[in-house]
Amino acid sequence: MTDILLINPNSSATVTRGMDQTARAMLPASLSLTSRDLPESPATIASDEDVARAGLGVLELARATPARVVITGCFSDPGLDLLRAMPGGPVAIGCQEAALLSALARADRFGVIALGPASIPRHMRKMRMMGIEGRLAGELHLSGCSAEAPMRDPGAYALIRTRAEELGKMGAGAVVLGCAGMALIRARLEAETGLAVIDPVSAAVAQAVAALQGDPAFAFDAT
Repeated sequence: MTDILLINPNSSATVTRGMDQTARAMLPASLSLTSRDLPESPATIASDEDVARAGLGVLELARATPARVVITGCFSDPGLDLLRAMPGGPVAIGCQEAALLSALARADRFGVIALGPASIPRHMRKMRMMGIEGRLAGELHLSGCSAEAPMRDPGAYALIRTRAEELGKMGAGAVVLGCAGMALIRARLEAETGLAVIDPVSAAVAQAVAALQGDPAFAFDAT
């Protein structure tokens, strides 16, 4: 049984490799990690239908790959509720929930950068469910770029930086990267903008490590 199963709910191997690289850099040597994607999913999770279909794939993969903690590596957290409903199932951590909670710990107000405009209503629903929308300075989008673009395209990074600076001017002290595919740009963006930048993969992995190390907030029976 692996300690942490990190699931990329889209089909992009590039995104999966970036997430895996980010996660492994944070892991103690004593913990194991398995990273997987869903080949049958689209390369970018964009619509509510994509999220629903990916959620079923996440559940099936988690059932087939026993793990103590499962991370949903997509900012829409597909399958998170299904994982948490599994009888005797793993600790389930969603990238979006983890990132938003991390942002609340870093600043009074936060902003979110989404891949495209269609994602924003879905993200807002989640924030309302969490009761934190009052601390949102704003959410801006990238006009629908792919999940891979932040890792490969200098133009996409430049736009992300512009959006982060705009959110800072709107009052955000922390900026949440609204896509797991942005994991590898976090440190550079934070250094260049002076804002606290929250990568959802890093936030989720930090919670997973806390769970496995016996943090009372995430206590569970791992026998």
